[in-house]
Amino acid sequence: MTTLTDPPQESFKLSMLLNDSRYRSITMQVIALILLITAFWYLGSNLMANLRAQGLNISYEFLNSAAGYDINQTLIPYTSQSTNLQAALVGIINTLLVAFLACITATVFGVLAGVLRLSNNWLVRKLMSVYVEIFRNIPVLIWILIIYTVMTVSMPAPNAFRGETPTATMLFDAVAFTNRGVYIPAPIWGAGSMVVVATFFASLIGVFAYRRYATKLLFDTGRLLPMLWPSIAILIVPTVLMFFIMGSPIGLEYPALKGFNFRGGTQIGAPLIALWFALSIYTGAFIAENVRAGIMAVSRGQTEAASALGLRPGRVMNLVVLPQALRVIIPPLISQYLNITKNSSLAILVGYADITATLGGITLNQTGRAIECVLLLMLFYLIISLLISAVMNVYNNATRLKER
Repeated sequence: MTTLTDPPQESFKLSMLLNDSRYRSITMQVIALILLITAFWYLGSNLMANLRAQGLNISYEFLNSAAGYDINQTLIPYTSQSTNLQAALVGIINTLLVAFLACITATVFGVLAGVLRLSNNWLVRKLMSVYVEIFRNIPVLIWILIIYTVMTVSMPAPNAFRGETPTATMLFDAVAFTNRGVYIPAPIWGAGSMVVVATFFASLIGVFAYRRYATKLLFDTGRLLPMLWPSIAILIVPTVLMFFIMGSPIGLEYPALKGFNFRGGTQIGAPLIALWFALSIYTGAFIAENVRAGIMAVSRGQTEAASALGLRPGRVMNLVVLPQALRVIIPPLISQYLNITKNSSLAILVGYADITATLGGITLNQTGRAIECVLLLMLFYLIISLLISAVMNVYNNATRLKER
């Protein structure tokens, strides 16, 4: 009687690193990594040697020196005597602000246009097609200049709101549209205002929890709960009650014309509006095509089955089509968000002080530290892009098809 045994294990030899398929791929990757590190080390040492030969050195001490220039729109305290680091922080915040606003509005425009492109109404479908074809085939730089020019030329000057018979009036005596931007009321935060704000965000979490519960109940039992009015009640009622309980701690400061300009309130500058709106409508056209492709990827039979069960068209879209379409929509949507963030560097064309205009523009020209400024700019955009990709990939993993 014979017994089967495993063949004896061959002892490891150095030649197996290249001849054995089990180790060959790892060997090649290690060699490629060593060559890459060597190339970077050579380029870096060559750069430092050339800088020393020119009497230059890499230094970031200029960030602690006074900036010496003003910035027209800031969200944090800043004066011309602030440091270059503070000016860079202002530019970073301004970049994040316009990128965040543009991502939100571009998503809204894109989803609406993408859904309406599949409408049964011929006129609506063609209008959305015209929007997509026009805006995505003209460079965003041109749209920024067009919108900025329209705002500064067509909007009235602040002095048009003056006099007994002004040629321009404020909207609801609270909002003024001028060629310098839009002036809106600013919140005044009193004692207890943070409690109201915390209540609002807690109510917002409650809305998401309720909608998640209603969706789960529908899938498990077929019972359909209302969505709109309960969500509004959960969001508004606790916040309003807390607002009055705390003694109305949040007020409004309205803009008022004093001298040659408006004082008080909050100014949304024309450069910010032009950049924000241009990035939104331009990127929204690309997102619309992503949304349309995602919806068309869902089998038409599922839509017909949902309609046969008695679901309204809105419910069919929200509960059946879009959840499946998201698996197709989200990967290219990540790229569009990254494009918005990087295209915001065009802000310098209209005088909006983003990170490229401050650190990569004025600070670079004043200090002459081109290498340091460019390296910091590259690092900032790299970190922001990686963070956006990481967050969206987490959401993408949450919506992908789960295998059982």
